[in-house]
Amino acid sequence: MSLKSLTNNLLLIKQKSIADLISEARQGYIGILWWVAEPVLYMSVFYLIFVVLLHRGGKDNVAFLLTGMVVWKWFASSIIQCAGCISLNIGLIRQVYVPKIIFPGTVLLTSTIKFLIVFLLLVGFLMLTGKSPHVTWLSLPLLIFVQMLLMLALGSFLAAIVPFFPDLKLIVDNSMILLFFLSGVFFDVSSAPARLKAWLSLNPMAWIILSYRQVLLNASWPDWFFIATVCTLSLMLLILDCMLLRRYDRVYAKMV
Repeated sequence: MSLKSLTNNLLLIKQKSIADLISEARQGYIGILWWVAEPVLYMSVFYLIFVVLLHRGGKDNVAFLLTGMVVWKWFASSIIQCAGCISLNIGLIRQVYVPKIIFPGTVLLTSTIKFLIVFLLLVGFLMLTGKSPHVTWLSLPLLIFVQMLLMLALGSFLAAIVPFFPDLKLIVDNSMILLFFLSGVFFDVSSAPARLKAWLSLNPMAWIILSYRQVLLNASWPDWFFIATVCTLSLMLLILDCMLLRRYDRVYAKMV
């Protein structure tokens, strides 16, 4: 891919993301306010369940839970939407040629914008409950970038193959429920038994969530070896994604 093609693709992703966000905001009466209201309600429900009903109180427990929930929701919603993004746009693909990487790229950008709104709310909550900004917070942009790279790689791969195996979309949707409980949202991965930790280590989201907590809650740096490993594997998968999307670029328009 030439530099010109890359620039054009990024511009298309930006323009389509803005159009999608505007369209989504206009669909409801409260519009863009829902992007703030939804995550607040989402986090409030889990606060009521774990703090009020289950009596797992304490601001540290609440911060621990909310950090995991915010990071996980960004991942899950992005992957689920990416998995079906090419299939959902078959009509557009048949009418005009569009580089297929545009579709997962657009999903990721729109979900990231929404995530950043929620993430700022989370940081504000942490500061109100006694967490002061620390020098380790400088690593947060890197963590966000690493997670974006991972989601783009996984999302683009699923987007490329789901049109050929439509049932895979249902498998992805239901797998997110299982992964939700295996990603350390409700528990500390580093404190898991050795045998369980060995299996959990195969799930990059478990360690990404742990890294956010290390930075935000414990004022410590993330595991740099893990960061480098995820980046390397994600880039390798992204190269494969580009090969698949290029190989079947003209095939998607012919699919029923």
